[in-house]
Amino acid sequence: MEFDCIVIGGGPSGLMAAISAGEKGAKVLLIDKGDKLGRKLAISGGGRCNVTNRLPVDEIIKHIPGNGKFLYSAFSIFNNEDIIRFFEGLGIALKEEDHGRMFPVSDKAQSVVEALLQQLDKLQVKVFKNSPVADVLYENGQVTGVLLKDGQKIKAKSVVLAVGGKSVPHTGSTGDGYAWAEKAGHTITELFPTEVPVTSAEPFIKDKTLQGLSLRDISLSVLNPKGKPLISHRMDMIFTHFGISGPAVLRCSQFVVKAMKKWNLSQVTVSLDALPDRNEEELFQEIVKLVKEEPKKSIKNTLKGLLPERYLLFLLEQNEIDPSSQGGVISNEKIRVFTKNCKQFQFKVNGTLSIEKAFVTGGGVSVKEIDPKTMESKLMNGLFFCGEILDVHGYTGGYNITSAFVTGRLAGTNAAITAKNNRA
Repeated sequence: MEFDCIVIGGGPSGLMAAISAGEKGAKVLLIDKGDKLGRKLAISGGGRCNVTNRLPVDEIIKHIPGNGKFLYSAFSIFNNEDIIRFFEGLGIALKEEDHGRMFPVSDKAQSVVEALLQQLDKLQVKVFKNSPVADVLYENGQVTGVLLKDGQKIKAKSVVLAVGGKSVPHTGSTGDGYAWAEKAGHTITELFPTEVPVTSAEPFIKDKTLQGLSLRDISLSVLNPKGKPLISHRMDMIFTHFGISGPAVLRCSQFVVKAMKKWNLSQVTVSLDALPDRNEEELFQEIVKLVKEEPKKSIKNTLKGLLPERYLLFLLEQNEIDPSSQGGVISNEKIRVFTKNCKQFQFKVNGTLSIEKAFVTGGGVSVKEIDPKTMESKLMNGLFFCGEILDVHGYTGGYNITSAFVTGRLAGTNAAITAKNNRA
């Protein structure tokens, strides 16, 4: 059996690569080890499929802190607006939601998956499911095909590795591609979890004092050893039985990992600002004024509504203020420390959940060894990479999937062109 182009992996980047190669008239085989294509797509965006993000390209790159700049060339060829046109061309109407996130009007990820599968059919892309690949075959600096685990050898002039990273392994991303990339001479940068909940051994976490408490629109910062913020994110968060989670935490998680590694730390300090719109001094003066107006009122009633009740009582207790004591008997010093905690409650975190529990894999095939305009390996002719196997990682919110579709488009298109040139 022989094909122009073999795409390994039926996730977002692999589906896009196979379609793009098919559109160029190549004879394409898409191989996936699972029984279903598009499994990661089907669960993305909470099952609604956040297909891309409509922010300007510069903003999107900012939201891809892991080597986002590598994608500038790719975006000049195929960008987020092209992704929107691509899906609309397949009959998927899209709508824009907060922060530029684009979803199908149907709110069903499955409709996106089905449109892609129909396009594969239309382009006569051959699909092998339940077909784990044992090896990618190279000869004299050139890809020659793949070997399946059942012993079948399939020849091809180009191969696209779209096998994902090591996150969300039940969708098939179990890190298979790294060995095939290394065999071709590629460097795999250290893998680590990103967009992942953060763990803490603080007594209030272990005692589950705040478990299940959500805080809306807070600012969370990861601090360096000198107490300066490495990164701050303003979004929601939640306290859990093992630490903290929620959008702000997921975005900060890779900075926790990096700080622990860079300074060889077993713990990193994070700072939580529950009232990011308020200035600390103004807040202090406001509380003092409220207390003066009704000195006999209990402090918890004076401060009611300032913070969610559970968090308010927690901070009062942290500062050894009895919530039922009258405001008038509490010293200004204690009120000042309490105010500071509203703005910068600091606690230690000691890592993250495992890479398998992460939404995104950090690290991967070094982008220095990939042509940014074609996604072809600089070390092995006919070998292309796309999606999460690359050392490119972004925040959740449509950024990783945008990267997957853009790199998939380039990899598939150029894999087809390379194969056709080799045919001639």
